[in-house]
Amino acid sequence: MNSHVKTDLAPIPFIDVAAQRARLGTRIDEAVKRVLDHCRFVNGPEVVELEQKLAAFAGAKHAVACASGTDALAMILMAWGVKPGDAVFCPAFTFCATAEVVPWVGATPVFVDVLEDTFNIDPASLEAGIKVAKAKGLTPKVVIPVDLFGQPADMDAIGAIATANGLKVLCDTAQGFGATWNGRRTGSFGDATATSFFPAKPLGCFGDGGAVFTDDDDLVPVLKSVREHGQGVDKYENVRIGMTGRLDTMQAAILLEKITIFEDEIAARQRAAERYNAALKDVCIVPTLDPRATSVWAQYTIRLPHGVRDGLAAALQKEGVPTAVYYRIPMHRQPAYAEYPSAGNGLPVCERLAGEVISLPMHAYLDEASQDRVIAAVRRALGA
Repeated sequence: MNSHVKTDLAPIPFIDVAAQRARLGTRIDEAVKRVLDHCRFVNGPEVVELEQKLAAFAGAKHAVACASGTDALAMILMAWGVKPGDAVFCPAFTFCATAEVVPWVGATPVFVDVLEDTFNIDPASLEAGIKVAKAKGLTPKVVIPVDLFGQPADMDAIGAIATANGLKVLCDTAQGFGATWNGRRTGSFGDATATSFFPAKPLGCFGDGGAVFTDDDDLVPVLKSVREHGQGVDKYENVRIGMTGRLDTMQAAILLEKITIFEDEIAARQRAAERYNAALKDVCIVPTLDPRATSVWAQYTIRLPHGVRDGLAAALQKEGVPTAVYYRIPMHRQPAYAEYPSAGNGLPVCERLAGEVISLPMHAYLDEASQDRVIAAVRRALGA
């Protein structure tokens, strides 16, 4: 590492929620006030309006708002009746929520490897995982492709494998909502899609929130029942096991304001990613975008040789530049998940990436001066 530069400049935000808040100005305050005035804090009119706007944005027939991205994943598995003995295939290079919901319903997560260039699920490893599941006496039931760091997974290949093996496709677009694959937005693929509105996401609220997207008319009433304690004709008739998975009306009101500027923010993220790529491609491995995809750049993640990352992070911290690592430990190596099966021989790409990746500041309000500070600091630290 070749960084000895010190700076008195203010630290650069990793994700700048405050800049977006300033842009929207009084609109957020007014939206919250409307909820405070009508006092319908649970299942208020803003929730239904948001569901309609989300579905229209994604190109899906239906959107069902819920309390978090994790609840969205769980609601789908519960609505489909996934159960003990079923295998659910997940990439091992993801946040724990993707796999966490599978044992909740008694099913078995089977971890598969990812592609080195896009970080997303490897179709060949998925096929290997299906063979492993069958050999263990499990019933292959669902695959959960993840749109990691903002880029959609290869829905062409995954869809074909799912069709050939009778799998349902539950897309996890918690990091990829707003991106496209072959010109179609995420939320319009597979049998159902889960997303998150956690504040750090490209479209985030001011707390927890999520949504399910589907074109399946019959699934929607089941999802809504699961979301409300498994209720039937009213809340005191329980026809299935459910949860409390409602989206708070206040968060829906906030998201209604944020979605109006979302496309502009996606474009700004793309410009920032292009500037990073151009400035850093000679000193590290920059992200690769599949030509069939667009990304919302939930994270801007570079790769470095093993043993370099921590020194870079320390050097950047001294210059007021934050970094993060997603993910140091792949799911199949996490203590809570070590007992579950994996495809192939140790998921070598996941293992390698876990020691190479580091994410730089990325958001829609990353101005060129701040980004140039990041770029210069990275290049200094890497001796370029």
